Amino acid sequence: MTDFRTLLADLRRPALLLRAARLGLEDFQRDRDLRRLLRQETVSGPEKTLPRLIQAEEQLEEVRRAGDASYSLNRHVEVLIALMAELRLLPRQNQSAC
Repeated sequence: MTDFRTLLADLRRPALLLRAARLGLEDFQRDRDLRRLLRQETVSGPEKTLPRLIQAEEQLEEVRRAGDASYSLNRHVEVLIALMAELRLLPRQNQSAC
């Protein structure tokens, strides 16, 4: 199983982008927002949505770094909000000392 928490913790994005996403978590509505972002009728569990959101965010980051005029700051923030919200739904793994 992919460790999404580690993967997302290693993301390096501008602080303002992440701050905007954190503020948007309050208004996130999973069914409404994920259906729109992922362009699908039904919403799966976080284990299935997280890989798709990560891929979408990586594509947005590439476009942002390239300075492409097609970059959508709004969509990037929305995808980051969804990533953070879905991550919260994952069960915490037991962290035992080795």
